[in-house]
Amino acid sequence: MICLTSLLIYVSSMSGVLVLGEDPYLFFEWNVSYGTISPLGVPQKGILINGQFPGPMINCTSNNNIVVNVFNNLDEPFLLTWSGIQQRKNSWQDGTLGTMCPIMPGRNYTYRFQVKDQIGTYFYYPTTSLHKAAGGMGMLKLHSRELIPVPFDTPAEEFAVLLGDWYNKDHKALKAILDGGRSIGLPDGIHINGGISNFTMEAGKTYRYRVCNVGLRASVNFRLQGHSMKLVEVEGSHTLQNVYDSIDLHVGQCLSVLVTADQPPRDYYMVASARFISKKHLQSVAIIRYANSDGPASAELPPPPPNNTAGVAWSINQFRSFRWNLTASAARPNPQGSYHYGQINITRTLKLANSRHYVDGDRLRFGINGVSHVDGDTPLKLAEYFGVAGEIFKYDQAVARNSGATTDKELMVEAPSVVNATFRKFVEIIFENNENTIQSWHLDGHSFFAVAIEAGKWSPKKRKNYNLLDAVSRHTIQVYPKSWAAVMTTLDNAGMWSLRSMMQERAYLGQQLYMSVLSPERSLRDEYNLPGTQQLCGLVHNLPKPAPYS
Repeated sequence: MICLTSLLIYVSSMSGVLVLGEDPYLFFEWNVSYGTISPLGVPQKGILINGQFPGPMINCTSNNNIVVNVFNNLDEPFLLTWSGIQQRKNSWQDGTLGTMCPIMPGRNYTYRFQVKDQIGTYFYYPTTSLHKAAGGMGMLKLHSRELIPVPFDTPAEEFAVLLGDWYNKDHKALKAILDGGRSIGLPDGIHINGGISNFTMEAGKTYRYRVCNVGLRASVNFRLQGHSMKLVEVEGSHTLQNVYDSIDLHVGQCLSVLVTADQPPRDYYMVASARFISKKHLQSVAIIRYANSDGPASAELPPPPPNNTAGVAWSINQFRSFRWNLTASAARPNPQGSYHYGQINITRTLKLANSRHYVDGDRLRFGINGVSHVDGDTPLKLAEYFGVAGEIFKYDQAVARNSGATTDKELMVEAPSVVNATFRKFVEIIFENNENTIQSWHLDGHSFFAVAIEAGKWSPKKRKNYNLLDAVSRHTIQVYPKSWAAVMTTLDNAGMWSLRSMMQERAYLGQQLYMSVLSPERSLRDEYNLPGTQQLCGLVHNLPKPAPYS
């Protein structure tokens, strides 16, 4: 891995203008290849970055400019997305098939983006095919600038923890199962950092554990034997520093906890176990070792919360206990609480219901409001930019349909799904889950305020139960079985942004859509130009480029 930091004058391929490099640049060169990995002790073909699984960590500071040159040495197209990194004005490089052409085998592509006004814990992962089931992921740590105070003392060390469910089948075998219209079923186990993690602490010192659920399907409960955890950050927001014995982490979610080494000096277990999967007991452990350890960890592991109805209530209550720290500074030198989101009028409500379908007899698909998204050869963002959107997709098919659509194949449409959104409007999104399985949702390019989760059906009168003061600003939200969740966001980031299930089987089989947030000015003030090095494919491959924004 190559990592250089410098102050320079940089010619931005995104804007086509000279930009004084007052913010540092970090340069990375990544080679993506196949290799043998054994997250559950079973050797299988995985996807490595620079020979590593998990992949290299990006350790950076707010406002840094990130340049990652990715060489695809696989035998299939490949893309990376940067989950939770907002990429202001730059959906061109969001790393999804709706926004950019994939990196073809034997080719390379250079991602360029700025982590503008963000802090926190994030991860990157592949969005093409079922590559996430094979690896290709790593952590992105975003620190506060020195002039911005952090609401806790500097820890002795930071530990990266990527955990999640895992399948022992090859990713191509899993893809073939889905392409054949069947479910890939339950995972085979849980891994922690690919099964190769140990952590060392010194007595009396406090450590920061940055933890992400990078799995495909299962919510995970995370806990440390004999130690409590103080929550300090959720997906880029400082939180009230409540103390927990265990924390539920749903697919795609990240957080940070502080752990003090205040126990007798011996070994302890880190434990991660699957939640709300009744047919299998999936659990994994890693060793936490005190520097002067004088004994092995106890075999008596801390128990997980219940997985029944009471366990759902436990998890909902934990979600409600996560609160924004209104006295802490954000990535900019102004208090987070200065943004009074609860006093902004809602201009649009989007109700989105996840659904499961069987079509053509027994072919499995998933959808949103009865529309199952299909990726084509032409990225939707490029089709819109080049003026050929009408040949590729229709706007608002999902929002125009009955959000109660569930399994009736007559109500299901397979098509590219794009919502026509209005720039800078304050939007309420209601996620309705009429199924018996938990869901996890993510919105690219934006953070949102997670204001409510409740059982049953949503109605406008439920707004009286919203947290309109200190809901956490984040980018993923879980929805429990037969429940709903409400989030609020300002669509102030122009571009084409993916809203998708973080459960990979569901996203691959259509449970996703794109939010087209167009600025009426079409100016550089609101969105960067198409990068000069951007790959073109599909219908736009040989089309003349439109006039650049000015």
